[in-house]
Amino acid sequence: MAFLIVLAALGFLMLAAYRGYSVILFAPVAALGAVLLTDPSLVAPIFTGLFMDKMVGFLKLYFPVFMLGALFGKVIELSGFSQSIVAATIGLVGRSRAMLSIVIVCALLTYGGVSLFVVVFAVYPFAAELFRQSNIPKRLIPGTIALGAFTFTMDSLPGTPQIQNIIPTSFFGTNTWAAPWLGTLGAVFILIVGLLYLESRRRKALASGEGYGTELVNEPVAFEGGKLTHPLIALLPLVLVGVLNKLLGDAIPRLYGSSHSFVPAVIGEAKPVVQEIAKIAAIWAVEGALLVGILCVLACAWRPVTRRFAEGSKAAVGGALLASMNTASEYGFGAVIAALPGFRLIANALHAIPQPLVNEAVTVTALAGITGSASGGMSIALAAMAETFIHNAQAAGIPMEVLHRVAAMASGGMDTLPHNGAVITLLAVTGLTHRQSYRDIFAITLIKTAAVFVVILIYSLTGLV
Repeated sequence: MAFLIVLAALGFLMLAAYRGYSVILFAPVAALGAVLLTDPSLVAPIFTGLFMDKMVGFLKLYFPVFMLGALFGKVIELSGFSQSIVAATIGLVGRSRAMLSIVIVCALLTYGGVSLFVVVFAVYPFAAELFRQSNIPKRLIPGTIALGAFTFTMDSLPGTPQIQNIIPTSFFGTNTWAAPWLGTLGAVFILIVGLLYLESRRRKALASGEGYGTELVNEPVAFEGGKLTHPLIALLPLVLVGVLNKLLGDAIPRLYGSSHSFVPAVIGEAKPVVQEIAKIAAIWAVEGALLVGILCVLACAWRPVTRRFAEGSKAAVGGALLASMNTASEYGFGAVIAALPGFRLIANALHAIPQPLVNEAVTVTALAGITGSASGGMSIALAAMAETFIHNAQAAGIPMEVLHRVAAMASGGMDTLPHNGAVITLLAVTGLTHRQSYRDIFAITLIKTAAVFVVILIYSLTGLV
């Protein structure tokens, strides 16, 4: 019964998200409904002590990133930089390769360390303009962005600075470059198969006469500033964000040390406020890089941006609020589900899978799917079962680097189910619904999940690391 309660809560939330209902409302309903059926006396304590605690903790850390990311995307749009880069891209690669162009831009930003959520806000204006000019249906934008930002550069390519590639290092004693050949081959598989799928969808839409679409929402506003900026200048803010994110990420820990404290200037005796820099340095780095990127756009395109900045910034902040609240609510849901007895039953049942790498892959991707979070599901799986994975791998002669790569790639597999926070954010930013675009996101999800088992097969046949 505990197992069925967890599945029912997950199914209910997935259905609500797919039908377009607010996840902010239905995530706590689904989570607390499961608690009610498990132990009614815990509904209020879990709501306040766990759901709201995790939800508010997420907002405390990440709302500034969402807001600055949305604002960065908006000034890119208002400045005409998106139109400039799109025009240059069409001239360089042609209209038929619009999808490849967006995948490459997303991949470069993600591999440069820019947050997945920031990439969504920053790239959408480019994607909308490029797809419109190329007459590709807008409904294919989420799947294209998902392929570029949520897959191979998130956890497959060696050295990627995304959190999904960092978490396994503390459990297996590895580094972010673990199993470089396996990661690279997995990334190539995802990229090629994903692009072939998206191209088939584009050709099918073209054959049926379907264009970009009409009566769409959240469309970027038309540029009214006259002559477009040179594409190299338009690219400068994106390059700055990627480079400064890396530089600040290295500099902040050296500047502040492992922790930093200060005493608030208030009446009476105040306790010092201590900030653990390791937990916040990456977030500060992204925020600083985005601020510089916004200032760069303002410096290069002051007049067209300031002409509509008041209205544009309101829309950006409103979008950031919605996206961050959706994701935070999902984060709270995942925390509650992970605390239920039924979740423990699922985790324990996964022990029965005999092959060590398959066991790890299925466990991590299943828990990521249930919690709706790649990093959350992997953290839960490794915290509970890392010692078992290591013991079984050592008995089979499997290097820790392979365990690292399989865990990282598996976390980004089935995590993108309909209730996933990144999926909901992506759809909200693009102004599309699950009904319109989730089919393509799910197809990319299946390709990404299959890549994990392709990597396991390659290792089993060749021993390549």
